[in-house]
Amino acid sequence: MATNVDPTVSKSPQPQFDDRLDTRTRISNREVLAIIWRSLKYIGLARRMYALKVFLALLTIVPVLYGQWLSKILVDQVLLQQPFDTTDIRMPPHVQPFVDFVYNFGPFEILIALTAFAVIMLLLFGSGIGLGQGFAQGEDSATQSENAMNEGDSDGSSALGFLDSVIQIRLSQRLTNYVRTTLFRRMGNLPMTTLDNHRIGDAIYRVMYDAPMLPSICYQLTLVPLIVLVNAVISLYFMAYSYGSVSPELVWAAALMIPIGLCVTLPFSNLSRRVQQDSRAAGTVTTNAIEQNMGSISAVQSLGGMEYEKERIDSQSKESFRRYRHIKIVSIIVQFSTFIAQVAVAFWIAVSITDNIIVGLLTPGDWAVLFGIWMSLAGGAMQIGTFWIALQGDAAAVRRVFAFIDMPTEERENSTVVGNPQVVNVESASFSYPDGRSAFKNVSLSLSRGELIAIVGPTGAGKTTLAYAIAGYVTPTEGQVTYDGINIAEANTDSLRDAVSYVFQEHMLLSESIRSNLLLVNPGATEQQIQKALQTSGAVDVIKSLPLGLDTVVGRSGDTLSVGQKQRLCIARGLIRDTPILILDEPTAALDPATEQVLTGALKEASENKLVLVIAHRLSTIRQADRIVFLEDGEVQEIGSHDELMNQHGSYSRFVQLQAGTSLVE
Repeated sequence: MATNVDPTVSKSPQPQFDDRLDTRTRISNREVLAIIWRSLKYIGLARRMYALKVFLALLTIVPVLYGQWLSKILVDQVLLQQPFDTTDIRMPPHVQPFVDFVYNFGPFEILIALTAFAVIMLLLFGSGIGLGQGFAQGEDSATQSENAMNEGDSDGSSALGFLDSVIQIRLSQRLTNYVRTTLFRRMGNLPMTTLDNHRIGDAIYRVMYDAPMLPSICYQLTLVPLIVLVNAVISLYFMAYSYGSVSPELVWAAALMIPIGLCVTLPFSNLSRRVQQDSRAAGTVTTNAIEQNMGSISAVQSLGGMEYEKERIDSQSKESFRRYRHIKIVSIIVQFSTFIAQVAVAFWIAVSITDNIIVGLLTPGDWAVLFGIWMSLAGGAMQIGTFWIALQGDAAAVRRVFAFIDMPTEERENSTVVGNPQVVNVESASFSYPDGRSAFKNVSLSLSRGELIAIVGPTGAGKTTLAYAIAGYVTPTEGQVTYDGINIAEANTDSLRDAVSYVFQEHMLLSESIRSNLLLVNPGATEQQIQKALQTSGAVDVIKSLPLGLDTVVGRSGDTLSVGQKQRLCIARGLIRDTPILILDEPTAALDPATEQVLTGALKEASENKLVLVIAHRLSTIRQADRIVFLEDGEVQEIGSHDELMNQHGSYSRFVQLQAGTSLVE
């Protein structure tokens, strides 16, 4: 059901960029944590696949655990041909079996064994470069979102990396698809008063480019820290195991890398989040402008507005690019700051290791181990330090998704089911828009199946809004509308929609075949039902005039058809749905007199087992109604048949006389 006042509209004094609903875009670190925690819950949708991804990711650590120590053996025992007991450095437990195996080998035999071991590791885990690490990709937010949706990188290669990447691609796509469809459904069920303030381009951007960033949050907050920390803990343990008694300061320096990385990057989190939000908001402005321009291209061209529109889109596109440059500037500053910190520590580490080699405490092979472990820890520290910054951009995108998922919608899943209503009552109902404008007030009506009701009145009298309230598209700000005594504001939304068919004054056709447009409302409709609806609406001649008949694909919004043709097809679509209540807004406005006469007769026939409400201006349509509800200034002035109201010489009679010869034609 529709809500009457959208708090996201009323609370914000000035919209950001093109936003009309989601205007509170600045969030704190605490709110970011809440967004992240909420995002993590989505992992439960694919917990088994995610567990397999974690397992495969942990396996990629294996080559790192052996690489530096085998390099030490290569340097000391193969190149320098030193015995294994030159120093007091102990080999880690996982490397000791290999040392025992080659302990009595000569340098060449050790080289052969190292090569064989390396080949085995290469076949199982790959080169350690990782799949997808060097692929070129765009840097803008939209492209990055597309990459995130199909993300499939792995820290391994070969068979392990291939399987790891495939699992991640499937996981990314599954989570993204769920979020996208959830967001689309929520947007589709927003109240009309809310949708009136929403831009189509903004909706497209949120569904297409913001939603795919949620899986990225899941990966960055779980896999990256997990792999880095597990690798760091294991490396530090073995480093302390082998070198703790010889050079403990190196162990402590390595252990401090992760805290240093966090301290350097955390101060940039608010700035990063802000520029990411602004970049995405600026991107939606360009999307909105293009959608709006192409949606009204006929008006733009006919009024000579193409140059103005081109300059407007040019300006907005440049602003979007400028906003993204801010993101890159912040990213460069963060990376540079982290790099400076690492260089400072790396210099001290290099000097300390060299001094210990000179005095004989360490061998040249130990340089490969210690500096290799330190480089691995430094890379992990950079990941830990920058992953929080990267999360700010993802959080900015996901916040935009959750903002719409959390908006009040018309969905009432656990409410009373409407069923097959016989009587519709409007009880002292009034409706005012969020800006305070009154559409109708203190309306009371009792409408029953078997009636053809015409809602009549001057422009701005509140006719369409009253019809929206009867259909449940808007909820009265005062009073209520009931179906067989059930307040539809509390009814199950799906059952309410199943009870009402509404043919809007604007002719809405999808850019698909006419058959697809008709079956949209009733996929199970038979050919006989389709032909009957076409006959009733006077659309048979329309179908015969088209080269492919029902299979003719219409243009954007049906613009390859005339207004009258579109109107007849929309009426046919409403008839095919076959619901207890049928509401038509100006159904005969674009019909010729002969077609109008056929349609009004058909509506009269249809009202034998339906409640049919017609908003109309043509007297020839209105006079067929069983009752006429005459609205003026939002209030019901008179109710009765055409003859009864004309004999009263009241508001309706004066309205008819005033409009005679113009819009009301007998």
